[in-house]
Amino acid sequence: MDETEFWELIDGSREAAEGDPEEQADALVERLLGLDPDAVVDFARHFEARYNRAYSWDLWAAASVMLGGASDDAFDYFRCWLIGQGREVFEGALHDPDQLAELVDDFDETVDGDAEELGYAADEAYEQLTGGVMPDLELPPPPREPLGGYLDFDDERTMAERFPSLWDRFRP
Repeated sequence: MDETEFWELIDGSREAAEGDPEEQADALVERLLGLDPDAVVDFARHFEARYNRAYSWDLWAAASVMLGGASDDAFDYFRCWLIGQGREVFEGALHDPDQLAELVDDFDETVDGDAEELGYAADEAYEQLTGGVMPDLELPPPPREPLGGYLDFDDERTMAERFPSLWDRFRP
C-alpha cells in the first residue's frame, strides 16, 4: 500500500461517516476488511508512522487550545482525529499547527478532536480477517518525548502569541 492508497482509505471513511469520528472508525474497518491481511498491516504502518510524526509540543498546544485543555490521552486521541481529517489537514497542521483554525471547518469539541477508535481500526480489521493480533509493524520506536520545544499550555499570553488564529477562533 502506498501513501495515496492510505489517504484514499482515510478520506473515503471520513466521507462515508459524514465527519463523525466514531462512525469513521467503523467505516474504515469495513473498508479494511476488503483488503488482504498484508495490506491491513501496511495501512497500520502508515497510520502509526503519521501518529508518531504528530507527537510534537506545537500540535499538543494546538490541541489544548482547540479542546480547552488536552491530557496525554486526549492528545493521543487528537492525533488519531487529525489523521482522520485527511492529508491536507494533517500535513498542514504538521507544517503550522496554527493553520488548523482555517483547515478545520466545523469543530464541535464534544465530538471532534477525539478519534480514539480510529487508532484501533487496523487492529480490529486484522483480527477479524485472521483471528490473530496485528504483528509487529517493524517501525522505529515512537519518540519518548514530544518533538520540538516545550510549551507551557497554561501560559495564555504565550499560547495566544504562538497560535493567534487558533486562539482567536477557539478562545474568544
